[in-house]
Amino acid sequence: MKRKQILLMFIFAIATSAMIFQGCKKDDEPKDLTLATLLAGTVDLNGATSPNTVPVDASIVATFSTDIDAATVSAANIKLTQDYDNTDVQINITASGKTMTITPVSELGTGTLYKLSFSGAIMSTDAKPLTAFDRTFTTIGTFAPTGAIAHWNFEDNANDIIGTYNSSAAIDVAYVAGRNASAGKAASFNGTTSIIEIPNGDVLMTTPNFTISFWVKAKSEGQVNENGDPKGHFVMGLGAFYGFQFEIFGGYDGAKFAIQYGFENGQSGAEDMWFPALATDASNGGWQGWDFAKSLTAEQMIAKLKDNWLHVTYTYDGTAKKGTLYYDSEKMKSFDFNLWPEGDLKRTVTGMKYAGTAPDVVNELAFGFVQSRAGTMWDAEPWGGYDIATANHFRGQLDDVRIFHKVLTTTEIQLMYNSEKP
Repeated sequence: MKRKQILLMFIFAIATSAMIFQGCKKDDEPKDLTLATLLAGTVDLNGATSPNTVPVDASIVATFSTDIDAATVSAANIKLTQDYDNTDVQINITASGKTMTITPVSELGTGTLYKLSFSGAIMSTDAKPLTAFDRTFTTIGTFAPTGAIAHWNFEDNANDIIGTYNSSAAIDVAYVAGRNASAGKAASFNGTTSIIEIPNGDVLMTTPNFTISFWVKAKSEGQVNENGDPKGHFVMGLGAFYGFQFEIFGGYDGAKFAIQYGFENGQSGAEDMWFPALATDASNGGWQGWDFAKSLTAEQMIAKLKDNWLHVTYTYDGTAKKGTLYYDSEKMKSFDFNLWPEGDLKRTVTGMKYAGTAPDVVNELAFGFVQSRAGTMWDAEPWGGYDIATANHFRGQLDDVRIFHKVLTTTEIQLMYNSEKP
């Protein structure tokens, strides 16, 4: 009996040891590396649907099921891209324990779809690989391309909301309801005295690559000259053609940018992006440098320019030496300085350049007129003197003026228009 009891106790001890061994073995097994939570601020990026309220300045925090091997956490294994053009966003990444923090170097664009990708090369400290996955999200607001150096949205003032180009004067400007509720307010100009002036405008335009984008609504009622005839609108100007200007013709059958460009020899000269009704290009009677022109009838042009919100974008590509005009995100006209005649200085263009000299013009960007009040050029001209009420002062509304020192893509322009249109 005693021998049997001893044998049973021995068998029980062995079984118990095996169970303890097996339990320890199970607890000691490396855990799979899986995602537990993924948050941008307080917004869940790991839900069933892609969120669209992510703050543009939010860091993204990923929490995993077990500790991460920090050596495998790198820009090669974690990517944040703009979905519309697959451009990588610069990010800083840190890892500690189970947590990884991803912080964009610059604020993200508003209203933009992004994709966050984690590769299978990310490992746990126990050498367990992560199963690769992607998550998408959209930032809050309407779409705005990244990289603007100035943006005036005219929400009760004429301050630059992203840079340092605040107005030094805003004369007889009202801030009224804009093109839609999302757009907030717009600056309203009375057609006789209204003007906004921005110091150091030469810095805004002296660049090889350039984009300006804005919304404009030219009001025809009351916009007449000293003879009672319809007058044009000087929507904006930086020293007129010594910098750049945009104007709408009095008959609303066309508009133009006049812009100064620098040449290799240090000189400069103006060139118009002239876009009238029935526009032509080099293939049908236009200037040899005009490589594209959309021919709108006078009625079609008037419908765009008169008493109507219009989205205007102009880009200049210094590498290609090409300027392009867009209305409502559609390409309207373009020119290529490489197509100018042999020997012409404009074939050596290096980029846009402010070339004004005081007292004719000064380096202040004006909204509502062709130049700031300090300039004396055209003072005596009935259409060009600021102190003449019937000169070509702008009458109407202006909103969301953005300037970039880069060339926006056609996709960016289209997304911006579609997200902001009335």
